[in-house]
Amino acid sequence: MKAAPRPRIDVNLEELDQIIDGGMRAPLSESDGEKLKAVLHILAERAKPRWRTTEKTCAVLPQPPSSEPAAEKPSVEGERQPAGHGRNGAARFTSARTVQVQHKTLHPGDICPECGVGKVYRQKEPKTLVRIVGRPPLEATRYEMERLRCNGCGEVFTADEPAEAGTEKYDETAAAMIAQLRYGSGVPFKRLERLEGNLGIPLPAATQWGVAKKAALGLRAVYDEYIRQAALGEVIHNDDTGMRILRLAREPADSRTGIFTSGIVSLGPGWKIALYFSGAKHAGENLAELLKQRPPGLAPLIQMCDALSWNTSHLPEGVERLLAHCMSHGRRQFIEVAENFPEECRYVLETLGGIWHHDALARERKLSPAERLRFHQEHSSPLMKTLHEWMEAQLAERKTEPNSGLGKAIRYMLRHWLPLTLFLREPGAPVDNNLVERILKKAILHRRNSLFYKTLNGARVGDLFMSLIHTCELNGANPFDYLTELLRHAEELKQSPSGWMPWNYRETLARSVAA
Repeated sequence: MKAAPRPRIDVNLEELDQIIDGGMRAPLSESDGEKLKAVLHILAERAKPRWRTTEKTCAVLPQPPSSEPAAEKPSVEGERQPAGHGRNGAARFTSARTVQVQHKTLHPGDICPECGVGKVYRQKEPKTLVRIVGRPPLEATRYEMERLRCNGCGEVFTADEPAEAGTEKYDETAAAMIAQLRYGSGVPFKRLERLEGNLGIPLPAATQWGVAKKAALGLRAVYDEYIRQAALGEVIHNDDTGMRILRLAREPADSRTGIFTSGIVSLGPGWKIALYFSGAKHAGENLAELLKQRPPGLAPLIQMCDALSWNTSHLPEGVERLLAHCMSHGRRQFIEVAENFPEECRYVLETLGGIWHHDALARERKLSPAERLRFHQEHSSPLMKTLHEWMEAQLAERKTEPNSGLGKAIRYMLRHWLPLTLFLREPGAPVDNNLVERILKKAILHRRNSLFYKTLNGARVGDLFMSLIHTCELNGANPFDYLTELLRHAEELKQSPSGWMPWNYRETLARSVAA
């Protein structure tokens, strides 16, 4: 039973000194004793160690103090160094407008004004200066065409509209920015309406939705191409998170009540595709729909997910897969019981930490899938073998109660050991499902800021833009520039959507300009 809260008592240090001095000469009174108890409980509460705020091993299980010098961590040749911190250099501003400033008096080849002998020449690297200005997310330009009226016949003559004004009130850049703010950064339409209104640009939420919906219709072809190419992937991650859709009609035979946003990341040679699907179907069903477009005869794909059955069910006939489970989910089982079994969990967490350490080194060295496999087999396989033997011994020798928290964590790892360790047997198999966990943060951001989608159609518009925006981020493309160019070439991409992927749309634009 939870203890009743202690009554509030106001005390100060001088009063406490007097109580303690009096207690040394005579027994404490009841009121003085209550005051000392109140202070003691406050100090004990503040001195209590706070539970973890992250899942890093050092936060879950702080290292015990030791008088012996810390043992050096075994390292692998070429171990990565910690990343540096500091200001962003001018080269990081890749989308900044560049203005070239020439010297006022000197030109390449001129005589040096200092020594009068040598000639000056242009340096390879100019001096750079970055200036950042603030502007509204969406700006408006008001064109005032002059009108002239004849005082004789009354005829009115109006200046022609400038070509730069365009034919539509909302430019492609406006639609791209609304989509980027709404579905890429989680800014609700109403919040953007309030911001733009304060800056003198009326932009009602209903108007923003109309602009986004119209843009989504023009981009449907490239979204369908994403799905087609994602079905060709060599490694596919999938998972889902909860979502709310207020008006969602279900099939009469469907008695389920859950609503999800499924995230799927497909990895192919040189590209990554992120896809979102919101509705009553869970991640396994959405992946099955996607894989219906996978041509027969391809090599077995690697599917990475957690151990939930609905992530792996409903696979279409004829599609072969190698199942990999997320090591992070197995690790989390020990995180949750670390407070009760600190030493056992410390051993497991530090052993698993070596696996991610080796995987990070493989990424930094840019090893091929086959080289990465050999690297893990050399450095990670001994760790996993020792861990497996330790966990089996914990249960076989009754060192751990099978139904305890630690026992359940061990049994989870042993039950899923083969899919958890696929990265030790198959080239390209990932260690964890963190890639799709990260893309689901966009859906979670939307859910936190906007709470829900109103209709299934609104959810589909959100899925489309989130897929396009996050695929750009995975492939190092600028989402705003990408959406703008897609909207400007909507008719062209319908003819050949495969040429308008984030990794090749710039080449397509260059070819169209050259033609």
